[in-house]
Amino acid sequence: METEARQLYLDFDQYIRQGEPSRRKRAEAWSIAIGLQAVDGLTTSAYLQQTARRNIEGDISIDEARELIRSYYLSKTTRETLEEDQEEADKVSANIAKILSSSTMDFSTNGLAALHRRIFEGVFKHAGKMRDYDISKREWVLDGDTVAYLNWEDLCRALDYDIAQEKAFSYKGITPDILISHLAAFISGLWQIHPFAEGNTRTTAVFAILYLRSLGFPVNNDMFARHSWYFRNALVRANYKSAVKGIDYTPVYLERFLRNLLLGEQWDLRNRYLHIHPSPEWSVQPRLDTPTSTPTSTPTSLSLPDNTNILNVILAIGRNQLSVKEIMQVVGLRDRENFMEYSLHPSIAGGYVRLRYPDKPRHPQQRYLLTEKGTLVLESLSKKNV
Repeated sequence: METEARQLYLDFDQYIRQGEPSRRKRAEAWSIAIGLQAVDGLTTSAYLQQTARRNIEGDISIDEARELIRSYYLSKTTRETLEEDQEEADKVSANIAKILSSSTMDFSTNGLAALHRRIFEGVFKHAGKMRDYDISKREWVLDGDTVAYLNWEDLCRALDYDIAQEKAFSYKGITPDILISHLAAFISGLWQIHPFAEGNTRTTAVFAILYLRSLGFPVNNDMFARHSWYFRNALVRANYKSAVKGIDYTPVYLERFLRNLLLGEQWDLRNRYLHIHPSPEWSVQPRLDTPTSTPTSTPTSLSLPDNTNILNVILAIGRNQLSVKEIMQVVGLRDRENFMEYSLHPSIAGGYVRLRYPDKPRHPQQRYLLTEKGTLVLESLSKKNV
């Protein structure tokens, strides 16, 4: 699935690399649109790929391409299961390609519903409608467990709140690390609501692309085209918690996707790293590029801090998101004032720990988690069995 998406991206690469601006834009839209079908295990047909090339080369418009796809399936009297899946993939790909050819968006709950309707027009009867029942989904990366999705009665209220909070957030003067962690929290929170019966990941991805573009980010590369399945599994891990299994919400994988997308880093985005019980070979996700001295870079290796208190905080937090009280309990300290002064504050100042809500230090649900730098220290400690 994802392999096919990568091959199609390479097939369109000549247009993206060497084509005139209009061809390049159309090729990028089709690459992303086709690649996103992998999140639901779908592949497009050869007919769709041929039609996409005709649109990229300017022989037909995007609307003519969509009509050709619609007519192609209307002409079929009988279909196999594979063809039914391909029909969904083809129609949705054409719809997404059209949406991505425009830079406009409605950043609201109604806008998200309208986007779902536009993406799945001609595919789902419930396109654009909020689900009216609760859902669960067995996930490979969770050993068959499910994320706890929002109950259906609170869907609109939750969407309204998250979108209002994002509209009020200021990106002025924030560091790249805070930027990435904030965007990851917003996108994963939106996905966890799962407002629709089907097609939530594809809708979230398109909504995120349009929103990032509205913020000025040139999201026109191969990330969503080649790594859409990783993107979905990263969303799963960011929203999964199990006290029984000792697993907390893990946004680092989604953050690494966004770091590649927005900061040009090159984390190895393979799904085996995301499994809750990876084999030793896949337990540490490597960064493949050589870091530079730019502020947006994160070192792949670094010396351990010589402050034992910081090391204890890093080990206490681990892959989790913990409150001050929870960290103190793990470390074994009782004096909050001393802990803040000699342990937590130095950990934050050193760039090893960050706040889940950096713009709201007194947030009632405030938690602390490791930065990329802190995660690298943790991985280094794990290798040394410290």
